[in-house]
Amino acid sequence: MTLVLGGARSGKSRYAEGLIEALPGPWLYVATAQAWDDEMRARIAEHRARRPAPWETVDAPRDLASVIRRAPAGRPVLVDCLTLWLTNAMLDEDADLAAERDALVESCRTAAGPMVLVSNEVGLSIVPENALARRFRDEAGRLHQRLAAMADRVVLVVAGLPMILKGEAR
Repeated sequence: MTLVLGGARSGKSRYAEGLIEALPGPWLYVATAQAWDDEMRARIAEHRARRPAPWETVDAPRDLASVIRRAPAGRPVLVDCLTLWLTNAMLDEDADLAAERDALVESCRTAAGPMVLVSNEVGLSIVPENALARRFRDEAGRLHQRLAAMADRVVLVVAGLPMILKGEAR
């Protein structure tokens, strides 16, 4: 498992796609975004256009752990992105965030094939001014720490440049 972190427009998604495309296809792209407005629909369309066959896309804005568990054995999986999934879970007032986070971590630990997880590093800026934003930053940081601890490789992408934090470069 590889965890790819970076800021907005850092090149983390392209880098992660390249890691998966270096493996034999077909590849599974698990998308966590929801198209709430025209701008987000355009972003999603841009990402999809970059992924011709043999990519298969599965939308999983919430039940990410189940999608990972159901992925065929040996099939390379790319999840993009964990912070969008976290946002979706936090905005669902009925969600048991701790249980969903634990299920996600466990599904990653027991994944039946190679997996690359993409997420935004959100802890490099100022302390957010409101409680929800601070909670989001804290939850993302905790999730990243758990996944990084069990990942084979962790990469931070800045300005399109990958920096290997853990493991070896490919």
